[in-house]
Amino acid sequence: MALKIAVLASGNGSNLQAILDRHAGGVLDVDIRLVLCNRANAHALERAKAAGVQTLCLPHVDFPDRESFDLAMIEAIRKAGADTIVLAGYMRLLTPTFLQAFAGRVINIHPAILPAFAGVRGAADAHAYGVKLTGCTVHFVDEIMDHGPVIVQAAVPVNPEEDVETLKQRIHVMEHRIYPQALQWLAEGRLVLDGRVVRLAPSDRKRAATAGDWLIWPPLEEGF
Repeated sequence: MALKIAVLASGNGSNLQAILDRHAGGVLDVDIRLVLCNRANAHALERAKAAGVQTLCLPHVDFPDRESFDLAMIEAIRKAGADTIVLAGYMRLLTPTFLQAFAGRVINIHPAILPAFAGVRGAADAHAYGVKLTGCTVHFVDEIMDHGPVIVQAAVPVNPEEDVETLKQRIHVMEHRIYPQALQWLAEGRLVLDGRVVRLAPSDRKRAATAGDWLIWPPLEEGF
C-alpha cells in the first residue's frame, strides 16, 4: 500500500522534486497527499503544482505562536489524508504537539553526517571545520533538533579547494538518492526501530549497480 505522505518545505524543494521524479518513474510507492509550505515564495509550491499535487501555504507569521501554527498544520494534513510527514528543507522546529500527532512517522534529511554538525548550517560548518568527509543523513525526527534515529547516511569527500556552495551541490546529489530510498523502505514496512538503532529488514531487491555505493549505508537498491 502506498505511503500517504505530506511534504513540508520552506524553500526550493529540490528533495521534493527528487521524490516526485522517483514516484513518476514508478519506483517510489508514495501517495503525495499534500505539499505544505510556510513561505509563500517557496519554489516547492510550484514544483508540486506542476506535478498535480495538492498544495497549501500557511505563513507561520500569521499565527501567534508555534503551537497554534502546528495545530493548523495537523488539521490540514489530517484533512488531506496523510499519515507520514516528510520534511524537505522545512526550516522550523516542530512542537511536541505535532510530533505526538504523527508519532514515529516524521522523517527529515540533514546535510551532514549526524551527530556531527547538527543545525541549520550543517554543510557550511563541516566545510569550515576542515573535515575530509561529510555527507547527509535521513533520520526519524524527535523533540531534539537533528537527533532522532538514523535511517541511512551517505558520505561525500570534501575537496579543500572547493567553496561551500560547490560542496552543498555535491551533497544534494546524494540527498536526492537516499531520501527517496528511505521512503521506499518505510513504505515497504522494512524499517524496524530497536532503541536508537534503525534496522533494515532484508529483501530480495537487488542493489543499485552504481559506483560509490560503499559511501552509502545501508546500500541503495535498484531504482535509487
